[in-house]
Amino acid sequence: MPTHIPSATRIQAAGNKPKTIDEHIGRVNSGDEKLSVAHMHSPGGWTEPGQTPEFDEYTVVLAGKLRVTHKQGIIDVAAGQAIITRAGEWVQYSTPTHEGADYIAICLPAFSPQSVHRDA
Repeated sequence: MPTHIPSATRIQAAGNKPKTIDEHIGRVNSGDEKLSVAHMHSPGGWTEPGQTPEFDEYTVVLAGKLRVTHKQGIIDVAAGQAIITRAGEWVQYSTPTHEGADYIAICLPAFSPQSVHRDA
């Protein structure tokens, strides 16, 4: 039988400014551990600590620009574009422009605070 999910759960975000994370599917909102789907809105100038997660992350930018810094450089992902980051790779997400970014993130397996491994 299909599972209807009537609303998302707001999750606390890491970073220097308030960021909205609405988890639609995942450990918190639906009890799913296989993957998570979240809608994010990051304000301009937001940045979070670097991380070396145990999950692949598939991100689609809906509006604005998301910056992904990695050990080899920087990738700016604009509205209508996507990026995949792989488990075990160090990355840092930020939104450097005044408009911030609105995006969907899918993590496989599902995001958890224990599996993200943020920098100290």
